[in-house]
Amino acid sequence: MKEMPTENLRNVAFVGHGHSGKTSMVSALLFNTKMVNRLGKVDQGNTVTDFDEEEIARKISIQSSLAYAYTDKYKINMLDTPGFASFVWETLVALKAVETGVMLVSAQEGVQVQTEKIFEAMGESRRAVIFVVNKMTKELADFDKTLEALTASFGKNVVALQVPIGKSPEFSGLVDIIDMKAYQFGSDEKGESKEIPIPEALKEDVALRREALLEKIAENDEALMEKYFSQGDLSGEEIRHGLKNALLQRNIFPVLVSDAVSNRGVQQVLDFIVAFCPAPSDFAALAAKDGTLLKADPGAPFAALVFKTISDPFTGKVSLVRVFSGTFKPDTFYFNSTKEVEERVAGLFLLQGKTQESAGEVRAGDIVAVTKLKETQTGDTLTTKADKIKLPEILFGEPSISFAIEPKARADEGKISTALQRIMEEDPTLKMLRDPQTKELVISGNGHMHVELVVNKLKRKYGVEVMMKPPKIAYRETVLGKSDIEKKYKKQSGGRGQYGHVLIRMEPLPRGKDFEFVNSLVGMSIPRNYVPAIEKGIIEAKNTGVLAGYPVVDFKVELYDGSHHEVDSSDMAFKMASSMAFKMAMKAAKPTILEPVMKVEVIIPEEFMGEINGNLSGRRGRIQGMETKGKNHVVKAGVPMSEMLDFEPTLTSITGGRGSFSMEFSHYEEVPAQLQKKIIAEAVKEGRVKEEEE
Repeated sequence: MKEMPTENLRNVAFVGHGHSGKTSMVSALLFNTKMVNRLGKVDQGNTVTDFDEEEIARKISIQSSLAYAYTDKYKINMLDTPGFASFVWETLVALKAVETGVMLVSAQEGVQVQTEKIFEAMGESRRAVIFVVNKMTKELADFDKTLEALTASFGKNVVALQVPIGKSPEFSGLVDIIDMKAYQFGSDEKGESKEIPIPEALKEDVALRREALLEKIAENDEALMEKYFSQGDLSGEEIRHGLKNALLQRNIFPVLVSDAVSNRGVQQVLDFIVAFCPAPSDFAALAAKDGTLLKADPGAPFAALVFKTISDPFTGKVSLVRVFSGTFKPDTFYFNSTKEVEERVAGLFLLQGKTQESAGEVRAGDIVAVTKLKETQTGDTLTTKADKIKLPEILFGEPSISFAIEPKARADEGKISTALQRIMEEDPTLKMLRDPQTKELVISGNGHMHVELVVNKLKRKYGVEVMMKPPKIAYRETVLGKSDIEKKYKKQSGGRGQYGHVLIRMEPLPRGKDFEFVNSLVGMSIPRNYVPAIEKGIIEAKNTGVLAGYPVVDFKVELYDGSHHEVDSSDMAFKMASSMAFKMAMKAAKPTILEPVMKVEVIIPEEFMGEINGNLSGRRGRIQGMETKGKNHVVKAGVPMSEMLDFEPTLTSITGGRGSFSMEFSHYEEVPAQLQKKIIAEAVKEGRVKEEEE
């Protein structure tokens, strides 16, 4: 590993909507810096950063991957991030480890959903932004149209720094507006280019764009503004210094051009990153939770953030760590201030995709990998026991969709939970629970593809094949009326018999009160030692309601009389009597079925408000409020869980992928009568209740 001062580090996340060319860009950058000896292609499945089998098969990035390159005296840490909604949390977390986001935008597709979402996230975290209009050789690629869309979406700080020469397959070069030089690309994929005169047809356009750039740079600095308006120009050094400051302060969002697959314009992107992107030492100090400011200083107290975990059944756990201050040393004990445990750090590694290289000591501002940390997870802070610094935690969104899974082979029952725990180390947005009522194992994720990939990973990495199906709805049963029941359980079959006799009253309780047992016996009609057995009989019986076999809630049972037999009475007899009395009482007390209602929040652009409100209402939802969140609107509603199982694809279809939603359990409500009949019929079909019990 080369020794690298903090001011010569560049930490960059390549971000953007899916299929905008992020992985191809990283591949070309690695090739141009001679970190690899061939230009990796997504279509050929041989890129450095898409190394997971699912990524290769689907030709998309599913997780953030780390790579690095050296050029002259600089080191560039590159995070290749996913661009699809199900995995965008990986991108948002990756942004915490870098100073700059390079946003790739397809010259064919223009500004897309995730372009907007990720730009908003970069604004919240004050990251520098560079736009690269990519895929310039594609049919219908249009730089001017894409630039207009960028300006319309992200404001007047969007400024072109390059102009393409040629359109679509004829994209053959570019003009650098900063230095007023033109370059023609080579005919192969080596990434080389030669300087040529600026084409006559572009001179007027380039002059106008340069004037706009200089005005924007001057706006950011009073001294430069005074000179520019008095002399009409700025020196090359002033332009470079002013542009770097404006980029850092987010007063300019530069626009570059490229076609990463054919390695055209990629070298110019690399040169721009080195020359203008902020180093960790340029960035404002990070505030720890106690207010301590952490500067990118190798001599400062040590603090680092674990921003990603890779878990593999063969290679073990790998933690990706951004060092914010101090120096990270191998063969040293560090303190996990999030978990309040010590961890031994054996070795530090540079990661080139999945390939590890020993790193030695790592200074503030750098990104490194650590293997086999026992307790440490994504979002944790590593520091020293003396300093106990704690960085701001990473907040992960709640999953939006759930599916039940069950193993195809009974022998795999015990493996599932262990394997899912390992997968959840990598993916903190994934949730797992065993539903206590339906007994199903339920996994929740950020979309159908997200959960589907977890199922595939269970098979591929852990050898566990499972079936994925919509989860059963955890219905409940209750009573709406009162009843008074007498039940005598009497059995004689030779020898000692069985005798238990109870009188009980049943009535409803307010929603959410579950169950209450009241002993109102007077005298010794039933000996007190049999009362626990009577209560137990009711507790066991309430697990299976009389309508559809679901647990019974929100009711009170009062035991007020009965009788016993000196010889034949027993705990078992009274337990049987109370259980049978409960069933009879429930049937007589107007039984009904309850369903879980979810608290739903849908985030959408304003133009979809009417259609989404109508869709939620059609799902028996009740709109409870609306509010504005940035450019979007938030619709809050209460919707039965049974109606939300297919909401995700509907939302994607209505909004073109620009909407998102979250939901959590709110309360139980009575199911409409016509739907209760369907639930009961299904219960009969599944054998959970007998037909005569309807």
